[in-house]
Amino acid sequence: MTALIVIAKECVAGKVKTRLHPPLSLAEAAHVARLCLTATLQTGRRMPATRRILFFDGDAANVAGDAHDYEVVRQPAGTLDERLGHVFDLVDEPAVLIGMDTPQVTPERFAGFFDEWPEGTDAVFGPARDGGFWALGMRSPTGSLVRGVRMSRPDTGALQLRRLLAAGLVVRRLPELRDIDTVDDLETVTASVDLPWASAVREILDGVAPRRRFGSSAGLSAAGGAAR
Repeated sequence: MTALIVIAKECVAGKVKTRLHPPLSLAEAAHVARLCLTATLQTGRRMPATRRILFFDGDAANVAGDAHDYEVVRQPAGTLDERLGHVFDLVDEPAVLIGMDTPQVTPERFAGFFDEWPEGTDAVFGPARDGGFWALGMRSPTGSLVRGVRMSRPDTGALQLRRLLAAGLVVRRLPELRDIDTVDDLETVTASVDLPWASAVREILDGVAPRRRFGSSAGLSAAGGAAR
């Protein structure tokens, strides 16, 4: 009796994966985001969850095909910690939340959590290489355990884990995964998996390779300061 929550945003050029631009165009970055989201939703269908929720920022009509078998819940206004707190307060069964930035995740990562929540475990936590987290689950979801945690910082994961432990929860830690935020992340992750979405991304990267070789140093420098 465990719910799966996928938090995601609409894959619109200029609003998603902007740190991939340059060398990718904004349209190519949005296409990569869509590949990541589709792969994550497909993986979610392979997990024996009793409920699947797409916690979505944007026009749900644009993901209707990919999101079948998911309840689409619109994200409210507010900071990320407030939005995460909101969705955890919506569910009254054990729940695991993942994002669309780690499409390399497999159902095997969550063995035991969807068949029956493990005895003696109150929460599950998956750290991300950038200092955040790629998975967060609780036997008894409580939004207050997320609200107030400062997000999008190098110490976000540490802060969130500390919050869980301070509440007296027994936390099972999952292996660290690499979020896809930058082109380096994209190349590293897609090189490590042999899946259709990764092959499609590699084709995009092959297509932009000439631009990367001959792009201006100023343009590449600007990419480092682009908003995500």
